[in-house]
Amino acid sequence: MAWLYLFLAGASEIVWAGLLKHTHGFTRLGPTVLLLLAMAMSVAFLALAARTLPIGLSYAVWCGIGIIGTTLTGYLIYGEALSAGQLACIGMIGAGVIGLKLVS
Repeated sequence: MAWLYLFLAGASEIVWAGLLKHTHGFTRLGPTVLLLLAMAMSVAFLALAARTLPIGLSYAVWCGIGIIGTTLTGYLIYGEALSAGQLACIGMIGAGVIGLKLVS
């Protein structure tokens, strides 16, 4: 169950990070409220995961999921550029997350 909580924490992080552009510097109420809710959910799920999993592992995987998901969101939804070097580095982060899961 802890790994499910960790996945949900990472997914919530992707949501709030993706909403940052829509807040226009926190001047738009609706997107700002959604961002804050997603942020709270992300931290709550991380806390639930950390009750069972080591905090260092939980935090590293949470960050990795967020980095990969937010990068993909920027590329697929916002049309942000992604170079071969950036893809390689994101791939290494993904490999690290998978590696942590395999050895834990």
